[in-house]
Amino acid sequence: MSKKHGGHHGGAWKVAYADFVTAMMALFLVLWLTAQDTKIKEAVERAFRNPFTAVTKESTGIIPSQGKDASATYKQAGNFQSVSAVEMETMRRISEDLAKILQREDRADNSIQIDLTPDGIRINVFDRTHKPIFESDTDTFTEYGAWVFSTLAWEISRYTSFRVELEGHTETHDQNTRELHGKWELSTERANAARRKLVTSGVDPVQICKVSGFADTAPMPNLPPSAEANRRVTVLLKLKDSILAAGAENDNPPVNNPTTSVNDSTSP
Repeated sequence: MSKKHGGHHGGAWKVAYADFVTAMMALFLVLWLTAQDTKIKEAVERAFRNPFTAVTKESTGIIPSQGKDASATYKQAGNFQSVSAVEMETMRRISEDLAKILQREDRADNSIQIDLTPDGIRINVFDRTHKPIFESDTDTFTEYGAWVFSTLAWEISRYTSFRVELEGHTETHDQNTRELHGKWELSTERANAARRKLVTSGVDPVQICKVSGFADTAPMPNLPPSAEANRRVTVLLKLKDSILAAGAENDNPPVNNPTTSVNDSTSP
């Protein structure tokens, strides 16, 4: 018995219909754009030239940077031209996820600041008197501080493409509270305590490439050295391949082993 095969219906109409829909969409966009003012047209042009320049306008996170200060910071740091679309999308997603998670606990306390920079993501965790992350004058975490860094570790461990740098900072005091254990020691010990907490909470030790104490030599922009906000631990999530490779002026390979250092070049 011979089998009769039914004739196949042609699919050319689908291609033609798809072309028609695409053409109508393009026509709609052109008509919409021609009806807009000059400012919107310029913004659309900038978006097509570089879709990621918008992140240079402000930071994202719990404490956004304020207009001019943020722009000045980005001008000093460079631009985002060398960041790929995939890397930029990853940075955006991480910063947004962290902001959502940490804001549940932080609320209006302004204890955490997250900024996108040309190097990656900068996270400042402030040791405020009303909501400390360390016990006073020690490197022992409070319950809140341990929660913050455990949360950061959970997010960082999901993205092994980042290298992690940790910085400890203090504000300027009239006197050291401990005679032989001052701000240099304390800032370094707190940065190292943050390293230990990240590692024990899931971050691969290989990701951590630098741990430094800056004492009171690097205050927050536009704040006096004695301001409480200078007492903080900064977590830098730096892009491994593109930014570091492009910015290596001395052509030295990156160090894989983490180092602990005190940035005391100004001291004898």
